Amino acid sequence: MTMCYGPELLAPAGTWDCAKAAVENGADAIYFGLDRFNARMRSQNFTEADLPELMAFLHSRGVKGYVTFNTLIFPGELAAAERYLRTMISAGVDAAIVQDVGMCRLIRHLSPDFPIHGSTQMTVTSAAGVEFANNLGAQLVVLARECSLKDIEKIQQQTKDIALPLEVFVHGALCVAYSGQCLTSESLGGRSANRGECAQACRMTYDMKVDGELVDLGDKQYLLSPQDLSGLPVLPDLIKSGVSCLKIEGRLKAPEYVANVTRVYRQALDRALQTVSPAIATEKVSLKLGNRPISYQPTADERYNLEMAFSRGLYTGWFRGINNQKLVHARFAKKRGVYLGDVVRVTRQQVELRPKVPVKAGDGIVFDSGHPDTDQGGRIYGVEDRGRTVCLSFSKHGIDLRQVKPGYKVWKTSDPELDKVLRQSYSGEQPQVQQPIDIEVHGVEGEPVVAIATDPQGHIARATSAKRLELARNQPLTSEKLVQQLSRLGNTPFQLGALTNYLAAGLMVPVSELNRLRRDLVEQLLEQRMQPQAWKLEVTHTYGDLLPGGLGCGRAEQLVEASGVGVSEQSAGLLGFGDSIQPTLLPLVRNFAQLRAVLAADITTVYCELENPVRYRDAVALSRELNPKAQIYVAPPRITKPGEQYILKQVH
Repeated sequence: MTMCYGPELLAPAGTWDCAKAAVENGADAIYFGLDRFNARMRSQNFTEADLPELMAFLHSRGVKGYVTFNTLIFPGELAAAERYLRTMISAGVDAAIVQDVGMCRLIRHLSPDFPIHGSTQMTVTSAAGVEFANNLGAQLVVLARECSLKDIEKIQQQTKDIALPLEVFVHGALCVAYSGQCLTSESLGGRSANRGECAQACRMTYDMKVDGELVDLGDKQYLLSPQDLSGLPVLPDLIKSGVSCLKIEGRLKAPEYVANVTRVYRQALDRALQTVSPAIATEKVSLKLGNRPISYQPTADERYNLEMAFSRGLYTGWFRGINNQKLVHARFAKKRGVYLGDVVRVTRQQVELRPKVPVKAGDGIVFDSGHPDTDQGGRIYGVEDRGRTVCLSFSKHGIDLRQVKPGYKVWKTSDPELDKVLRQSYSGEQPQVQQPIDIEVHGVEGEPVVAIATDPQGHIARATSAKRLELARNQPLTSEKLVQQLSRLGNTPFQLGALTNYLAAGLMVPVSELNRLRRDLVEQLLEQRMQPQAWKLEVTHTYGDLLPGGLGCGRAEQLVEASGVGVSEQSAGLLGFGDSIQPTLLPLVRNFAQLRAVLAADITTVYCELENPVRYRDAVALSRELNPKAQIYVAPPRITKPGEQYILKQVH
């Protein structure tokens, strides 16, 4: 498999097999978590001890590795967080994906050049958010999934002076709330999504009541469970929007999922680039978003593979705008796979249906009654083809066919044959993805052959033959012969790109020398690739330097390491709440009754978060009347998107 170059394709990896699956199916980079401080604590994750070997493997294949450091960090965890960061930086990790703004400050304090990627947990939805991330020292920011193509274009236009690369999710699970802002899991289950412990409350069943009356929604019970995102149909629009990275969700998924989805997007992205790149080069004016988009029609195989990988239903999410009825079909919240058809007839031993896709013995299916608690499912034992219909039979104890009725929907949930092909893609030793290396060959009579190879990452290898060039008697070295010998890169991560022959005419050297040159070039390139990225790391800097109240490294360490000290006590100490600094009460009010109560208590600093921005003028007037010393501050909306600045303008 070879790759074209456009936006980086970023794949998830929760295990070693997932990392290999991503690499062997065309990912440009992977992202993975360690055993602390990441938003998928249920994943198997990697350990700190794995980092050197993992990064050496990734870099040997020309793939980058990003660590997810995307949770909120408590004061009592600062020392451990700093140790983790030092380990990451020393191991040559290519970037940390960060949610906590304090961690951004700490990273930049520890290292002036280690890359920071602002996580989607930062909820960046506007140019102001991008500028904020840039000021924190980020080299890239992941936009919220709720940004449409038009939003992305506007953010790009409004931040062109910054030119901070933008990343978007292109495939995978969607949350019903903005990432980083959801408190539902914490409220209902005591497990915070901002601490990597999301209980997936949005995948539960809910009732709808209107004016106190229960509404009968039929088979719609999963009212907060979105379908899965598939950006495949808008891939050309994402390319021309100028995003730098397309991210696949799924660190909790199996390696077969990673292999499947990565392969589909790698191949589709390469095809789309061949269409879009020349068009953008020649028709820049006509390709602005808002004009007619360049269409991309996913093939039947692509759609099938994505649905078999994992699917609650596939939808373009918010890319084309808001359509909540399509986003949430509400019928189910678990994997369904490919829709096979509806049940036509049921006998004691068989189920008859009109299949929309091929089905075979061994495939897994589920009969969908519209009420998941009564669904029947299992593996097919036999398939009888009856022309327009097929009859499926099952083992004696596989499925209770008495519970299956005509009209039930049938879904194909697994395809063992496809899974076998996917596993083969990453289980062998033969690299499935080879990156091109360009080779120059130099030499004159009486001198050795010099070969110089360059890979896409800019590494350069130089090899010299042991024997000198001689005049050829009958078979001189030609460009064709050089290509024949130097392209034999089979069991390596390389393939021959461009070969430039600078040899003088009519010369020869033994074929064994060309083979040795080839092997030498490969060894040098691999050795260079596997060297850890040498980021700068300040030895004497520590998180204690950044704490308020003049706390130095030693005092901060003492507070954190002290045994028997609760987090809340540590927090007070680390934040400088001691004899020299007294805490101040800063209330937040959301209506005028609360504002009156606060002003009557002689509090001089008040934050207002009013539903109607026009009423801020009245709030200021009331403050001047009841407590002239009070200062009114605005608590603006947590989230604003391009074009919504009018909300803040009303405050003025």
